[in-house]
Amino acid sequence: MPTPTPVDARRVIQASIDLPTPLASSQTLNAAWGFQVFFKLEMLLTTGSFKERGALYKLSSLPADQRARGVIAASAGNHAQALAFHAKALGIPCTIVMPETAPLIKVRNTTNHGARVILHGCDYDNALARAHEISDKEGLVYVSGFDDPWIIAGQGTIGLELLEQCEALDCVIVPVGGGGLIAGIAIAIKQRAPHVRVIGVQAKAIPSVRAALDAGHPVEVPAASTIADGIAVRKLGKLCYDAIKQHVDEIIEVGEGATAQAVLMMLEQEKSVVEGAGAVGVAAIQSGQIKGLEGKKVAVILSGGNIDVNRLSRIIDKGLVRDGRLVRLRVQVPDVPGQLAKILDHVAKCRANIMEVQHQRAFATAEVGQTAIELTLETRGRDHLDEILKSLEEICASVETLG
Repeated sequence: MPTPTPVDARRVIQASIDLPTPLASSQTLNAAWGFQVFFKLEMLLTTGSFKERGALYKLSSLPADQRARGVIAASAGNHAQALAFHAKALGIPCTIVMPETAPLIKVRNTTNHGARVILHGCDYDNALARAHEISDKEGLVYVSGFDDPWIIAGQGTIGLELLEQCEALDCVIVPVGGGGLIAGIAIAIKQRAPHVRVIGVQAKAIPSVRAALDAGHPVEVPAASTIADGIAVRKLGKLCYDAIKQHVDEIIEVGEGATAQAVLMMLEQEKSVVEGAGAVGVAAIQSGQIKGLEGKKVAVILSGGNIDVNRLSRIIDKGLVRDGRLVRLRVQVPDVPGQLAKILDHVAKCRANIMEVQHQRAFATAEVGQTAIELTLETRGRDHLDEILKSLEEICASVETLG
């Protein structure tokens, strides 16, 4: 059987997937970052991530007897949705084993695409072990989300598109989990434009790529929680490791705070809903970890947009707190009539939005004759918050910022 390539993959999948995905520039971030940035909008594909490319190419390669038996995969969500969607279109029975911690939106969407969904274990690796057990028992074809030549070639179609969409591309920044995405992109790009810098970004909580490179082979890293659940893979694929070692120029690790900030920034400034795994490239740039980009043309892969709305809400709230745009204050004033009205009047004159008020007497730590009032406020930022604090200090015995 011939070795699968991104060129062949594109020929096979382009009739069923709306390709190429857009490559969008950002004037705001071009000015802020000092180079031309282009976002590859993979979250615009039907199932919300790049995974459709490799999944469809792999399914299309299966012989009739394997299609009839059906396929199975382990996935935290994006590979699950992509495989289920295209398996249904091709009439192939599909089973997906997902961690019990998988985002609800990904579980629901996978089920809606017609797959049999089995929830098992606390992370991807537990789900993977269970998927292999079922594969052996039921004779299903296991489809890896990353460590498979057809999967890698399918994801490599992104690299072909980048070179065609962006003339004189200098650098591409790619999220890394199991490694299929960056392996495919790096192979496709380095074969045609070896000067292009390929940088991988992984979650600091699960540094499977760094561990593999340090050990000289893929090794399993400890389980950990991360908002970048789409790249929470504890062991890099062997084929992916070989491609990364040969073709990838640099690996960056980003923390949870930087990733959450990147999700919020993309939502506010770029009007793009990007999941944690899809935003790590932005996080790496925003946190200043990638050097030498000044004046360059840089493509950032926004690999997916399947973020649970509850998690997105928490990211937004924490981001607003960090920026001083959502704040909780505790003030102490004399326990006499009119004090609450006076405080609210001062806040109103500062043009802050009052979200919540708690007036404590019996359970407050204030001395007898004093009362504690807690305010949750929306502000325009740190300077506006300083203005509010200064105003309240003029009329309150004490003012304390709680968060």
